[in-house]
Amino acid sequence: MKVVIDRILRKKNIIVLMTLFNVVLLSGQISPVYAKLGIQQLLISGRENPLGVNTLSPSFSWQLTSDAHNVLQKAYKIEVSTDRHFSGGRNLLWNTDWVSKAQSLHIVYAGAALTAGRTYYVRLHVQDNQGNTAVSAVQSFHIGLLKPEDWGGAKWIAKDILPDSLINPLPLSSSKLRIDKSYDLPVFRKTVQVARKLKSSIAYVSGLGHYELLLNGKTVDDAVLQPGWTKYDKEAYYVVYDLTNAWKKGKNSLAILLGNGFYYIPPIKGRFQKHKVAFGLPKLKMKVVNTYEDGKQEIIVSDESWKVARSPITFSSMYGGEDYDASVLPASWTMPHYDDRQWSNALLVDGPALTAQEIEPVRVMQEFPGKNMQKDANGRSDVYDFGQNASGIVSLKMKGKPGDTVRVYPAELLNEAGLPNQKHSGSPYYFQYIFGKESEVEWRPRFTYYGFRYAQVQRRPARNGNIEILDIKAQHIRNGARQIGAFHSSDSLFNQIHGLIDWAIKSNMVSVFTDCPHREKLGWLEQLHLMGPSVHYNYDVARLFKKSLRDMRFSQTADGLVPEIAPEYVQFDWGGDMFRDSPEWGSSAILLAWYAYQWYGDITFLTENYPMMQKYADYLQAKAKDNILYQGLSDWYDLGPERPGVSQLTPKGLTATAIYYDDLKVLVKIAALLGDEEGKARYDSLKTEVYSAFQKTFYKAEAASYGSGSQTSLAMPLYMGLVDSSNRDVVFKNLVADIVTQDTSFTAGDIGHRYLLQVLQQENRDDLIFAMHHDDTRPGYGYQIRKGATALTESWAALPNVSNNHFMLGHLMEWFHAGLSGLGQEKNSIAYKHLRIAPRLVDTLSQCNLAFESPYGKVLFQREDKNYTLEIPVNSLCTIALPTNTEFVVNNRALNTFKTVRTADAVELELGSGIWEIVPVKK
Repeated sequence: MKVVIDRILRKKNIIVLMTLFNVVLLSGQISPVYAKLGIQQLLISGRENPLGVNTLSPSFSWQLTSDAHNVLQKAYKIEVSTDRHFSGGRNLLWNTDWVSKAQSLHIVYAGAALTAGRTYYVRLHVQDNQGNTAVSAVQSFHIGLLKPEDWGGAKWIAKDILPDSLINPLPLSSSKLRIDKSYDLPVFRKTVQVARKLKSSIAYVSGLGHYELLLNGKTVDDAVLQPGWTKYDKEAYYVVYDLTNAWKKGKNSLAILLGNGFYYIPPIKGRFQKHKVAFGLPKLKMKVVNTYEDGKQEIIVSDESWKVARSPITFSSMYGGEDYDASVLPASWTMPHYDDRQWSNALLVDGPALTAQEIEPVRVMQEFPGKNMQKDANGRSDVYDFGQNASGIVSLKMKGKPGDTVRVYPAELLNEAGLPNQKHSGSPYYFQYIFGKESEVEWRPRFTYYGFRYAQVQRRPARNGNIEILDIKAQHIRNGARQIGAFHSSDSLFNQIHGLIDWAIKSNMVSVFTDCPHREKLGWLEQLHLMGPSVHYNYDVARLFKKSLRDMRFSQTADGLVPEIAPEYVQFDWGGDMFRDSPEWGSSAILLAWYAYQWYGDITFLTENYPMMQKYADYLQAKAKDNILYQGLSDWYDLGPERPGVSQLTPKGLTATAIYYDDLKVLVKIAALLGDEEGKARYDSLKTEVYSAFQKTFYKAEAASYGSGSQTSLAMPLYMGLVDSSNRDVVFKNLVADIVTQDTSFTAGDIGHRYLLQVLQQENRDDLIFAMHHDDTRPGYGYQIRKGATALTESWAALPNVSNNHFMLGHLMEWFHAGLSGLGQEKNSIAYKHLRIAPRLVDTLSQCNLAFESPYGKVLFQREDKNYTLEIPVNSLCTIALPTNTEFVVNNRALNTFKTVRTADAVELELGSGIWEIVPVKK
């Protein structure tokens, strides 16, 4: 990467480019200098050195680097051993010998049988087409506990048991069920003697809803909200830790706090409660395997010998906040010397099936200091502005006396009095701390979060005295997925819009892609296939997409419906099935899987989910009336004359049936790829029937229009291929005419906006996209920024009575990366093996910079006027489209010395790996 930067620093705009690269450099894994051939990254089942692999047949993928051009992999050799030193003999479980293939993604293990609960080591050798060889550093992977018996004597333990009559894993939103009894949250302790030197210590931990694990008073990692939330009646996650270096000789203590999470939503008056899920009460399951240097093992398991007590966390709710009372337990309760003889023994309880968590955990990713905006007259309330609306918690450093209380109300917006306004984001929600003996403390809530920019801090002394707030920060939490992409242009508004959308993505990317980080925190599915393209350009979310599809499988009903939310924690029954059965939402089960396969090249996106797709297609076929679907929300939150919500401008049947048709088109491709000839024929035949029904129902020949003639009504048929080729030009002209008539305003909503952009881009009308989104005087992205938004809002008009942190409308981000920057793939390319870069509006924007990490490695594109700099990863190709009105040289070589194709619109230049500078010929 240093080579790239050094070369480009000779150009203009150093600061902008360095800013762009700093974003990508933060992801790590970038070598300072490329060697002749290097192995940049070796992944086992998508992770580096993973703990808790959920299969006995892991896959291997890698990235290569080189300082040369046109480098391709010629052959590889993979070795897997039980010995990190690869001493050979029986320790060597797999040696592929040299395999003469360029394949470097998703190579499945095919050696001797592996065993659950064991660690293995991997070494990779690679040869390139220029005679160079590279050997990787040794990597490791640990197979998780794959079957219930692998847990040995470990049991689920708890403090209390929720009666079966109160367990309610899928309540109706109108449910009147009330749980009258209040249950204390538990904390657990176990003391452990370590007599001699440890060789290894592996821990497997699941605490539901969430847990924090401490060993000798210190947290074992920096994650929060562990484990990620799931469909708990089908499975829960456990997390694997290497604790080898955390133990000390002699007496040690394991201490665990639990929070409710989405496992149990506690009912309590005076706190917000969106719905009433109750899978059970918080519980713990844990196994630790300590292996000593002499080869002997000691296994520690959760059972009734563990001690349990009331937690100092006296209230924990995903919807209501969190309270902590430091007087409940002394701070020393997590330490080895603490006397827990007065504690009770844990109860044995039932719990869900367990799977190792393979997604990145949620972490604190950024901090924002608070600026004091307002103090009240008596000095006991302050309002702070953190400057950014984001998902997060508040961290406090403060001084007080026993019984003093500090309460924090976070909010996205302020009311007319300048106080936090939670009216439309879930109210009341607050964090609360009650002082114990420690007079100066640092505290933050553990098991909840909110979306906010502002916070009111109320100081409530138990008696006369003063509570001091020494420091306050907003801590932004999100999924720890690496940032792998960045965009920057010469257009400052577009840069701001990119940041606006990015903050909404980050704020809604936890262990589920949520709708908002406050009032719901639910996984509404339309975002995945509509915003997935934007997200994948910026974040390493392959495993999070896999988890999302798994949530859909576990949420699918017996008759095949994929509900609008996954994991489905509540069945909304407002308006009948409107908020449960909408094809534009459920179709993520098909469309996301297909997109992800194309982006990452992992066939398991299709094989694992094909049965779900088939069941859902059968469900839609059964629900259709004469091959037309009429249910659902249609173009949610479009811009019409009324308050936004259910589609105002576009009929339900049009959007639902268009998506259904697209599902069938994709299923034809998937069935062919998976060798299901019968399925391919069936979906192809049904697709033809749906096409005919769509024309009969929605096409208006006299107007060359569909449905209501709205932008969404025209854009979706054009995108899906539902417009006959003889009519396409006139239908597209009608779409353009509607946009022009609206003074280049758009009206499309959550569903239609992406397709509107896609069609305009396909028809080379990026000038209209530019005009539609470059005016900040009418509802849209720029308008939201003018109104003070720092994250994308739920409504185009940034209304104060809806969420002000939603990413469902962020489709313009995809255009920034795939349109303005032109990043895509050549036809039939998978996982960006053959990149295509065809930038747009080169005469409108003087500069456009892009960074992206494909599965093969780092991609750089910089355009400044007609000067281009391009980096292509090893083992990849790239076709770049250049203007026809300029003669170029490439690394000081004439263009005709390269493989080129000249079209009416561009000169298409094919390049191999390496760094390329493409500049106009000097005259």
